[in-house]
Amino acid sequence: MLDLRLYMAQRLSAMVMIPLTLGHIAVMIYAIQDGLSAAEILGRTQGSVIWFVFYAVFVLAVSLHASIGLRVIVHETLGLKGLALEVFMWLTGLLLLGTGLRAVLAVTL
Repeated sequence: MLDLRLYMAQRLSAMVMIPLTLGHIAVMIYAIQDGLSAAEILGRTQGSVIWFVFYAVFVLAVSLHASIGLRVIVHETLGLKGLALEVFMWLTGLLLLGTGLRAVLAVTL
């Protein structure tokens, strides 16, 4: 039952990531075409609640999606099982979430 829940969570996180990825790519293309510097981009994103929410949700979805995917890869390649596999998944997810949110905070606040 846990595997089914993780499978569904990964698929749902992918559904969230699709529009956010497309939005991120569109914004990057727009910024590059206008020749914006990193300082100009930060000037536009800092203090913006909209950009904070956009990228915080993106980081949350990516952290969930990646940690579940890595769980499967580690189980299949290294044979890790049980509690060790669950601890690996949770630590990976928390590490990705923490570093991602730290980057979002640096860019938006």
